[in-house]
Amino acid sequence: MPYQSPISPGRSWYEDTAGPRPEYPALEGSRKADVVIIGGGFTGLSAAAHLAKAGSDVVLIEAHRFGDGASGRNGGQLGTGQRAWAEEMEAEYGLTRAKALFDMAEEAKTHLLEFAEANRIDIDYMPGQMSVAHKKRFVDDYKAHAEIMANRFDYPHLSFMDAKQTAERLGSTHYFGGVRDAGTGHIHPLKLVVGTARIAAEAGAHLYENTPATGVATNGGKVQVTTPKGTVTADKCLIAVNAYGGTLEPVSAAHIMPIGSFIGATVPLGAGSPVLPGGESVDDSRFVVRYFRKSKDGRLLFGGREIYAVNDPKDIHIHIRKQITEIYPSLKDVEITHGWGGYVGITVPRKPFVREVMPNVISAGGYSGHGVMLSNFVGKLYAETVGGNRDRLKLIEDLKIPSFPGGRTFRTPLLFLALNWFALRDRF
Repeated sequence: MPYQSPISPGRSWYEDTAGPRPEYPALEGSRKADVVIIGGGFTGLSAAAHLAKAGSDVVLIEAHRFGDGASGRNGGQLGTGQRAWAEEMEAEYGLTRAKALFDMAEEAKTHLLEFAEANRIDIDYMPGQMSVAHKKRFVDDYKAHAEIMANRFDYPHLSFMDAKQTAERLGSTHYFGGVRDAGTGHIHPLKLVVGTARIAAEAGAHLYENTPATGVATNGGKVQVTTPKGTVTADKCLIAVNAYGGTLEPVSAAHIMPIGSFIGATVPLGAGSPVLPGGESVDDSRFVVRYFRKSKDGRLLFGGREIYAVNDPKDIHIHIRKQITEIYPSLKDVEITHGWGGYVGITVPRKPFVREVMPNVISAGGYSGHGVMLSNFVGKLYAETVGGNRDRLKLIEDLKIPSFPGGRTFRTPLLFLALNWFALRDRF
């Protein structure tokens, strides 16, 4: 199985609100390039845009349409820092390296917003994010986290919220406390995908949709990527398929596991709704995290139904409604207009996976639910690498990312058992 087809039940709210979505041709025949990129999500399109602007001859191929994977169907939250809290990174890597990784993530956030503004991409940016504790015993950790971020990582934008403040900002008493981050926000991800593709094409990148990679090999110092109707031969290759690689390349497949995540969108809640009056996005402390936010037109976009098996839930709306009602009982009968899903790529430690998997072939993915800003920036760092500066990408390459246990045969059932155990633990 050379690539994995998307898990895309239901049409997303993003698709209905992204505006014009240009179609790009399929690749017919063979061609040569300086760089070939496999994958038309955030990482690949960002790399293509930056490489083309720097003068490289770039060919990018996507198995489906740009944004059909996680990049166009995710929760839209930027977050701050890496997926793990900065103090957790410090405990593993020391303060100097943890600070460097945090600062890189902050640069990634700034870069995304500046890239969108400079290139006139309306991404529906809305400021503010809250991380909240679903268990009372976690509250002290959130309070300490805000202090650590200000004192050791020079990030003054986090403020601790007690239970009363959390309830006021959420419009719900379901959580016990948390932090509010005034230094980040959330976006319409598909608008960013469409806009980045436009910028890459305008810069001269050759973009192809509905063109799956069926193989990758190196021969005589060149990289050859085969497709159903031809071959792309290039000096370098970026594999940017994240959770959708299947068995295209075995090293990435051993380190990045696809899991399904699902989102529902309600009708607009109205100006008088008590839900999220400040417009922030939210993520909670569950291992099987729940994440939600309001759109610019006042809809609640709620994600949190993750699956680890290969089949989709038969009715996303039922599962999403149940979770919405736990937090907002008054919404038990709210109309859900859209329900959709997709794969996200995770790694064992929930840190990005970037490796040179064969000569002149770098693979990037495994953003573990924190990829909106990081994946775009990794594309930029890859372009820097092609230009001769690998130092900054190396900071991510050197992260310790073990492979999933169990090999191809047993890793999926083992992950299913482990993560469902974590989901059970979330309840107690």
